[in-house]
Amino acid sequence: MTLKKLISRRQFARGVVTSVAMVTGAPASAALLATPPQNEGPFYPVKIPLDHDNDLVQVAGRAQKAAGEMVHLLGRVLDINGKPAPGAQVEIWQCDAMGRYHHPGEGRGPADPNFQGVGKSMADSSGSWRFRTIKPVTYPGRVPHIHFRISGRGFDRLTTQMYLKGHANNEDDFLFTGIETEAERQSVQVAFVPVQGFDAPVGNFDIILGGNARRE
Repeated sequence: MTLKKLISRRQFARGVVTSVAMVTGAPASAALLATPPQNEGPFYPVKIPLDHDNDLVQVAGRAQKAAGEMVHLLGRVLDINGKPAPGAQVEIWQCDAMGRYHHPGEGRGPADPNFQGVGKSMADSSGSWRFRTIKPVTYPGRVPHIHFRISGRGFDRLTTQMYLKGHANNEDDFLFTGIETEAERQSVQVAFVPVQGFDAPVGNFDIILGGNARRE
């Protein structure tokens, strides 16, 4: 399967979602490990911006792109049996390249106006979603991470966080180490790697809805 390069913001926003997992192989039919829930944190946006699509690097009406290392983040929303959750809403929010959130409680100066800060993507019929954003960075007290909230019909809302795979300071982060098992900690770590056809590194993060959360 060839991954098509998306050459404009408009094409990106409306492009067909393709998960890297579809290239490397679909999950086995055996029960999958549920993604562990995590703290929402204090910086979920008080007010969702008008531009809150799945491209956080380019804000509508601004010519300059966000500071930081651009990446593509792809994945699927599945239940523990590997069944897709089409129509699931995937929200992300994160700090900018200087470690600042778009939030009134952020006390360390204004955030990058060219970084959207929050975005939404709707899972397609295969459960796939995607974002273009920046690689998360450290800020005081936390290792690099991206917040996720997944909601939709037929399952309980899941809030979790995604971390950089193998980051040197992950084991010093109180929320990361609070995840119960090593397997669960591994499941929320993502490596960003070059992928043919993409203009920036790509990471894959499949979100597995736990227990009997997926209901008909």
